[in-house]
Amino acid sequence: MHILVIEDNQKLNLSLRQNLEAEGYRVDSAYDGQEGQDIAELLSYDLIILDVLLPKKDGLEVCRELRRRRVQTPILLLTARDSIDDRVQGLDSGADDYLVKPFAMRELLARLRALQRRRHPQGRLTFADLVVDPALHQVMRAETVIELTPKEFALLEYLLLHPDQVVTREMIESRIWNDELEGSSNVVDVYIRRLRRKIDDPFPVKLLETVRGIGYRLRSPQRHPAREFV
Repeated sequence: MHILVIEDNQKLNLSLRQNLEAEGYRVDSAYDGQEGQDIAELLSYDLIILDVLLPKKDGLEVCRELRRRRVQTPILLLTARDSIDDRVQGLDSGADDYLVKPFAMRELLARLRALQRRRHPQGRLTFADLVVDPALHQVMRAETVIELTPKEFALLEYLLLHPDQVVTREMIESRIWNDELEGSSNVVDVYIRRLRRKIDDPFPVKLLETVRGIGYRLRSPQRHPAREFV
């Protein structure tokens, strides 16, 4: 899950980023409203945490502008204002939820999980006998629990969101690692191998396919011809 935090308080911004990354989320940060809006329009996120009182452009204006530009990413507003009118104004601007400062990190995490369930009403992503619950960060195949690292989980979730579609190494790098990688790297191939050992190797039916020279995909079992893996 890829989150954008738009918060001008650098200490709080850093704290949010560190806590969210510790929970397995991938996080980008912005420190004013205009910068946050520009990033949110340029890149695809699963959720935006948006402070209301921001320099250059306040959070309510950013929220309204993103909705006007048809950015439908769920938005959680953060604010020190606690009146009913403030909450109504925030929700009417297009936000999906509203959290008053100061707040407990566990409440923020619970609200993120709730927004994620709302975005995926079924609550789980399924592919053949593979079941992934993004809210609980759980993976099962054939009723066997599979333990994944945060990056492995993010990679599998990304593949599940594109079933039977080939995703290139560049697409995966951009989505999972953003600008963390410099120059040529085989990190995607390494993580694909790790993921395959966990979700495919112990099972008779293989789902994770390498399309040579292009990328990877999760392919439905009934569509499998003779295949070539690496």
